[in-house]
Amino acid sequence: MTARGRIRIIGGGLAGPEAALVAARMGVEVDLCEMRPARQTPAHQTADFGELVCSNSLKSESENTAPWLLKQEMRRAGSPLLSCADATAVPAGHALAVDRVEFSRRIGEKIAGEPRIRVHREEVTRLDPAHDISAGLTIVASGPLTSSALSGEIARLTGSEHLAFYDSISPIVEADSIHQERVYLAARYDKGSADYINCPMTQAEYEAFLDALLAAESVEAKEWEKLEYFEGCLPIEELARRGRDTLRFGPMKPVGLRDPRTGRIPWAVVQLRCENLRADSYNLVGFQNHLKYGEQARIFRMIPGLEQAKFLRYGQIHRNTYINAPRVLTPLLNMRDYPGIFFAGQISGVEGYTESIATGLLAGIYAATIAQGSRPEPVPRATALGSLVNYITQADPKRFQPANITFDLLEPLDEVTRKRIRDKRERHRIQCERALDVMERWLEKQGIGIS
Repeated sequence: MTARGRIRIIGGGLAGPEAALVAARMGVEVDLCEMRPARQTPAHQTADFGELVCSNSLKSESENTAPWLLKQEMRRAGSPLLSCADATAVPAGHALAVDRVEFSRRIGEKIAGEPRIRVHREEVTRLDPAHDISAGLTIVASGPLTSSALSGEIARLTGSEHLAFYDSISPIVEADSIHQERVYLAARYDKGSADYINCPMTQAEYEAFLDALLAAESVEAKEWEKLEYFEGCLPIEELARRGRDTLRFGPMKPVGLRDPRTGRIPWAVVQLRCENLRADSYNLVGFQNHLKYGEQARIFRMIPGLEQAKFLRYGQIHRNTYINAPRVLTPLLNMRDYPGIFFAGQISGVEGYTESIATGLLAGIYAATIAQGSRPEPVPRATALGSLVNYITQADPKRFQPANITFDLLEPLDEVTRKRIRDKRERHRIQCERALDVMERWLEKQGIGIS
């Protein structure tokens, strides 16, 4: 392949900075374009790189889980943003959660310190693609809140209708406003340290809370909005409508959260997760919603311990836009019709912070390899990274929905091994061991040594 000049990357969220840092460290010049602060989004509050808007968690660090495996592969590939996450981790039991502000600050510091990255604070509305891959490289990492102008441009190029669903944000409360005598510290099944604040509910308290939630007034959807929620991030009021015990088997599940003061398992529990290293604010885990702010304050203060809660941020809903990746992308995350254009992050059809960073990592590697005149080899299917890309590029385009990394996406074990090993945890361990071994060999073959 022909050697190239600079790579243009659109988007300063998670995938864009990851791709930019990876490509720059591989020796390629990068133009990183971010429209904020000149043009804001409905969810972002700053113009910082890597701002986390929905949660501060990058999911499980429990060994031999699918999210753990994905992060382990990324660490071995030298993911710049994951190193920022590790350096800014806050207590969160068996999960990797970060101090939002410090996480973004470190990403910005890395970008500012990389001489091969030139930052442009401007909105990109045209891609100007060419069918010939030697004409120029662009990585679109504009995220789920891609501007209407760029969305229209992408829709024009893909030749298919843009898909959209709605994502939601959980409320955050001030730590000093939590009634400590009514709550207790614990991690589910005592995994990790007792990093979560738990608000226990009796059956009567739960029923009263549920009735208030079901009767609450939601924000009215605009005429052009079609509410298609991602199943893994449903608003809490939507979950409540599915049955009176749905919340008790979902975000308010009390199992494994024995109250040390009583020795009993509560009827229901609301968990609060630390937002930053100063531990001065907490996120209501799983409480993303589409309720009016006044309703949120009234109803969530019914939760034991939150009677006087001061809300630093209320929950809200926002558009999440993505392409129909199986129709559009190759296993290298570039377009079939316009191979000089790559997609990464949530707009590519993955869901979740870690998955967004992961696709940014791969797009950065692939684009930089091409820019240097070589032909990249796709990450193997046996890895978590490869399985994620396999899903978004090979799924049924008629039924395609964004996905998190799960064992369902990973390449299954052979039939003989599955019959021989009945224990699911042992099968998962073997899959993880195999994936990491394959990943190590792929990285060595590619000569990727990103620090």
